[in-house]
Amino acid sequence: MPATNKKSLSDKSYSQKAYLGKFPYNLVNSGNLTKYFQTLTDYQFISNKINHPDFGIQALIEDYDLLDATQTATHPDQSKTLKYIQSALRLSAHIVTQDKQQLVSQLWGRLQTINTPAMQTLLTQAQQTHPLPWLRPLTPSLTQAGGRLLRTLSGHSHWVRAVAVTADGKRVISGSSDKTVKVWNLETGEEQLTLSGHSDSVQAVAVTADGKRVISGSSDKTVKVWNLETGEEQLTLSGHSSYVLAVAVTADGKRVISGSSDNTVKVWNLETGEEQLTLSGHSGYVLAVAVTADGKRVISGSSDNTVKVWNLETGEEQLTLSGHSGYVLAVAVTADGKRVISGFDDNTVKVWNLETGVEIATFSGDADFHSCAVTPNGLTIIAGDAGGMVHFLKWENPGA
Repeated sequence: MPATNKKSLSDKSYSQKAYLGKFPYNLVNSGNLTKYFQTLTDYQFISNKINHPDFGIQALIEDYDLLDATQTATHPDQSKTLKYIQSALRLSAHIVTQDKQQLVSQLWGRLQTINTPAMQTLLTQAQQTHPLPWLRPLTPSLTQAGGRLLRTLSGHSHWVRAVAVTADGKRVISGSSDKTVKVWNLETGEEQLTLSGHSDSVQAVAVTADGKRVISGSSDKTVKVWNLETGEEQLTLSGHSSYVLAVAVTADGKRVISGSSDNTVKVWNLETGEEQLTLSGHSGYVLAVAVTADGKRVISGSSDNTVKVWNLETGEEQLTLSGHSGYVLAVAVTADGKRVISGFDDNTVKVWNLETGVEIATFSGDADFHSCAVTPNGLTIIAGDAGGMVHFLKWENPGA
């Protein structure tokens, strides 16, 4: 090929990269918002940026965040359209990253009910210009843009059994039956690390408050401690004689608590890996553990239908909370350390006074409750059930 042709191709490639990378930013920076809106609702621009090797779908998603509050407020209709497109792209990212030819089907499946001229023009462009055969959804059969679901993180090859989030809200940790722990960027959906070392299913994960270490419990009977920045395995805590089903970490990051199907709770020194305490008293599997914010008490839930409260310094059993007719599948504790929330396979969520052991309130649902959490102010309980529902329960008369 003649040198002039090579130079011409090189110049064209550079111009294309510059255009896709900077054009939206330059339009906003120069105040040409009309062209900015046109560009980000143009299917060819969207497709080209996603397919360019230096960009991809996440770089495109970020283009939709360039407007400031004033610009958004003065162009409400156009801004709303862009947010719908951004939402559709974010919802589709895990699929389009794997197969870019799915872009047009994903947009149609998530945006066809948005009846604005710009949206309908975008979908028509996509339909008419997509170069290969594709399947067009005739109904809005995919999760719709603009709803509560923000993004799907895809990468595990088996069931995801546990998740945790760092205190700064930037990363998600997931544990799976594929024997791995994955670390994800919560903003971009990028898989940052895969932590491999367990020889069986990962049943539970927790993360230290400083966001530096991940703790995982596995059916291989061990607890592992990982460096969250490097993915290095720092410690393996061995001592349980059966599956590790639950883990928690104290707020100061000094101790790990693990619950097992050997019916015990163990307390470990997170720096040395030393086993400090074994808490024995349950007559069934320990399925859930939590620790108070002051690090003084451990709460454990078991298949023996009880919740137990333990002194974390001495190992003494302080309370046994009885009242459920099924397995305790989840426990949580309020930030002030005054109440415990428990979820059971008898279709109930219960709230207990942590000082007296008295049952304060009960909510009955339509299915077993497998998970529960409580907001920092202690007034709202979130409980997930086996029927696929997430219940938001507001605490009324909390002083009663």
